Amino acid sequence: MPKYACMNNIAEVGLARFHDGFEQTEDVNEAEGILVRSAKLHDMEFSDNLLAIARAGAGVNNIPLDRCSEKGIVVFNTPGANANGVKELVFAGMLLASRDIVEGIDWVRENKDDPQIAADTEKEKKQFAGTELEGKKLGIIGLGAIGVRVANSAVYMGMDVYGYDPYVSVEHAWHLSRKITHVINVEDIYRECDYITIHVPLMEQTKQMVNAEAIEKMKDGVVIINMARDQLVDEAAVLAAVDSGKIRRYVSDFPNPTVAGHPNCITTPHLGASTAESEDNCAMMAVEELQDYIENGNIRNSVNYPSCDLGICEAVSRIAIFHRNQKNMIGGFTGILGDAGENIAEMANKSRGDVAYTMIDLDSPVEAATIEKLSALNGVFRVRVIK
Repeated sequence: MPKYACMNNIAEVGLARFHDGFEQTEDVNEAEGILVRSAKLHDMEFSDNLLAIARAGAGVNNIPLDRCSEKGIVVFNTPGANANGVKELVFAGMLLASRDIVEGIDWVRENKDDPQIAADTEKEKKQFAGTELEGKKLGIIGLGAIGVRVANSAVYMGMDVYGYDPYVSVEHAWHLSRKITHVINVEDIYRECDYITIHVPLMEQTKQMVNAEAIEKMKDGVVIINMARDQLVDEAAVLAAVDSGKIRRYVSDFPNPTVAGHPNCITTPHLGASTAESEDNCAMMAVEELQDYIENGNIRNSVNYPSCDLGICEAVSRIAIFHRNQKNMIGGFTGILGDAGENIAEMANKSRGDVAYTMIDLDSPVEAATIEKLSALNGVFRVRVIK
């Protein structure tokens, strides 16, 4: 019976998706699958039993992806499961930045014991006057699951929306409103937009993409919203622009000593996906990905291996091979299987960067000696017998 372990609290509605053929264990070393949220796994030793790690969320900075790839451990995440929660926080951030709501609430708290507070409110409220979102230009950097939701909702709120994403997927493009201006140069967003919100993954090429040079190209009084990752922004450059008035407000979901409490910075305590609905959605998706992989070998939403699907395993045997993306690998596999008298009923091979994944359905049981030969091929990380 396959076993799974939880490294963090995972919503029960998600764990309930496991059928009776799976068993939860407290011993992570005997688990074939691990469910995780924020627990840091970089220093963890992985047992040979471990087949997959499912992150109930989008970010995987807490997981050693390269080491997992070399051990044939598939790492899943749950893109889009928390998209609506983050989208709603983006709009909360824009409203807080545009209407001086935070300062107004602080003023009420400071004057709560004033018997004349109602009269004084009429005198003081002018200092908290803000601006409306309708008619303003919103620039969205990154049109993934969250960015598309933000874009479409902003259209309904009467905003003029610009979207930038050179790698937007066909699926997300289909869901994007035709009223959105899709720009091919991010500088068009810097130059045109009153509000800019960032929704890209943190990678080497996106680290501090919003820097002093980018800020210089922005409109005076721009509002920047960052609910993605703090390292996407050069926050020292942002604060300098905030202090000079170039940036009207900086809204971030990532408190740190640089931005916390800084004037005209609105910082929330990483609330983007912290809704009951988001946690439930992430848990359900993570369990479904893990269960399908352990039972059938199918990969969906992996961050270190390519997507690959042969459906429910109905063949006599199914094997999965993790290997380097290099020439002659498929020929090596088929040669060994042919020498063993195996007939290949169906095969799928997908690659992603330097790694690849091959699933093969066979018409007869596969012998242990054949698996040993496949495992010994140069460039093979792992061979797994699914059935």
